[in-house]
Amino acid sequence: MQPVGTAQQPLLSAPVIGVLLMFVGMFLFSLNDAMGKWMVASYGVGQVLLIRSLAALIILAPFLWMFGPARLFSLERPKVQAMRVVFSTAEVFCFYAAVRELPLADVMTYWLAVPIYVAALSPFLLGERVGAIRWTAIAIGFVGVLVALTPSGEVSLFATATALVGSLCFALMVLTGRTLRRTPDTALVFWQLVGAGVAGLVLAPFEWAAPGSIDWMLLGLLGVVAMGAHLCVNRALKLADAALVAPLQYTLLPWAIILGWLFFADVPGALMLIGGGIIIGAGLLLLVRERRAAKREEAFEQGE
Repeated sequence: MQPVGTAQQPLLSAPVIGVLLMFVGMFLFSLNDAMGKWMVASYGVGQVLLIRSLAALIILAPFLWMFGPARLFSLERPKVQAMRVVFSTAEVFCFYAAVRELPLADVMTYWLAVPIYVAALSPFLLGERVGAIRWTAIAIGFVGVLVALTPSGEVSLFATATALVGSLCFALMVLTGRTLRRTPDTALVFWQLVGAGVAGLVLAPFEWAAPGSIDWMLLGLLGVVAMGAHLCVNRALKLADAALVAPLQYTLLPWAIILGWLFFADVPGALMLIGGGIIIGAGLLLLVRERRAAKREEAFEQGE
């Protein structure tokens, strides 16, 4: 019997739950990507974007109601908000266009280089200071990208270029998001989905194919899985320190390798694996460096 006046200890601590949720979120993102690759083999990218966005908006609807629809139209820095939507729409379009031609692990490797791009562009776009160690990590990361530029299997220069452009757009989306710190996540996700949905609405008629009942379900499930992944990651970041869960984003690559092999018989080449390893190493170095810099800044502020 539990003694009177003592609280029962939770089975799992908040940081542990955060780590588990981050693992689940990364798996769901990888599953969403694999499902997207499967769908764009039979349907146009615009059609996939349209149905995926509509399904995600349906899932998001209760949160939007609680958030307050009027607040969606009274946001800070409207021009920057619009730029972020453009970048996010271009990013997701490029991703699906690239996975049509390239193995999932190849495309995911380019997306894992996003923290490298963000660190390299932040001094010029945000005025952030970048020291020698961070520039070294950035240089190492770009070496990894160059090594990974030899795709697995048949070379598709257009698809490779599309993947690089998409990952750069994702980095620009992250950078613009950094200047919108007062904008709630609900609003950011809503406009991101609206942008992709509008692009899909424009492009879908050019490649529209009537889906069967199972494919309708799978196309809709894309949006549901993506929303579930976002919810898991957002909750993980609230329960655990970002320095603890952020490195888990690199589990996307092994999941991409596993799912690519299971569903598409894709086997990444040696150079792609080496390049991916270099990119992950550089990204982890950046994370460690930023964590130490944040601790020093926190100690300085407390000492004032």
